[in-house]
Amino acid sequence: MLLIGLTGSIATGKSTVSSILSQPPYNLPIIDADLIARKVVEPGAPAYTKIVAHFSTSTPDLLLEPSAGQDVTKGRWLNRPALGRRVFGNSEEVQKDRAVLNGIIHPAVRWEMYKQLLVCYLKGYWAVVLDVPLLFEGGLDQICGTVMVVAVSDPEIQMQRLRARDAHLTREDAENRVKSQGDVRDKAKRCEARGTGAGVVVFNDGGKEDLQKELEKVMAQVTRASPRWWAWLLLLCPPLAGMAGAWCYYRGQVINRKWKEQELLAKPNYEVVVSFLNFPLKLDGCTGRSANRYGTIPRFEM
Repeated sequence: MLLIGLTGSIATGKSTVSSILSQPPYNLPIIDADLIARKVVEPGAPAYTKIVAHFSTSTPDLLLEPSAGQDVTKGRWLNRPALGRRVFGNSEEVQKDRAVLNGIIHPAVRWEMYKQLLVCYLKGYWAVVLDVPLLFEGGLDQICGTVMVVAVSDPEIQMQRLRARDAHLTREDAENRVKSQGDVRDKAKRCEARGTGAGVVVFNDGGKEDLQKELEKVMAQVTRASPRWWAWLLLLCPPLAGMAGAWCYYRGQVINRKWKEQELLAKPNYEVVVSFLNFPLKLDGCTGRSANRYGTIPRFEM
């Protein structure tokens, strides 16, 4: 079974792509990290119990007041804005609380993801989509056979869409939100660096019809790299599926290590002294663009 890691940035159209992939002709199951993150903190869940135990004393308004007729036998719902105020900031105390919260939620989300992946595998799906906004940041790209990034060629497109969707936002607000998630074009470059079939980019600069055509081309590429007969073979031979999964994880680690090395070499104004034939060479990052799209050409000085 092929695991397709789907990611993007705000107002690039990731949710639209996820919706299209869940419908004919693709009919792929979608494992949505955001939905799982909400599910694991519902009243009665183990993560909910841990959050209440740790934050209830420091956050008096952690739990919402129940509405009329609401079932509170398992507990009251979390007050997300109050919890957010508690864990977002730069003070040492806040950073510790944020680390505690992440330590509670992240393992619970991953465990639920793995359970859903197992169900999809047993049902015989040839592929499943793992929809994660912070796929690279969370390291989940390492378990994916293919990473798909939904991107735009110009951040201005994101801001226009964001302001059209949320009319109350000023241009400055929209720009700050876009910048807060990083340049999606960097994610696209990182995705392409994975190689043919292992990383695909869906550019969504036009309307929905253009997006569907672009997605059709990309999925044809994905299908060629991981045909359906391979998924059936993995289903019929679980040991082979285990080996394929281990190889995918190992390959993901190698890809990430190479990418980090490229990022280090691409940083401007760095200096590294190396020894070659007893001559010290000063490696100084230049500001020009390289022949490939992933970084800058280093300049060697004797």
